[in-house]
Amino acid sequence: MRVLLLLALVVVIALVLVRLPGAWRSRLPPAGAYARDELVKDPVCQTYVVMSRAVRSEAADGPLFFCSRECAARFERGEKRV
Repeated sequence: MRVLLLLALVVVIALVLVRLPGAWRSRLPPAGAYARDELVKDPVCQTYVVMSRAVRSEAADGPLFFCSRECAARFERGEKRV
């Protein structure tokens, strides 16, 4: 009887261990989720900022990305570089 209980316990543990990596994989973001986290260059202070955290502004040439609101305001005033 003890042997059957021990065998059943081993089978349950094995099944749990086999399914864990699949459960962890399902929590990962999809493959293209990191595309928005590329680095962009601030035109005022010339620093690189992660796109998802950058301050975005629209211009005639396309979107501009800044490291902070202060740099965006400097750009609006015409200060291109620090």
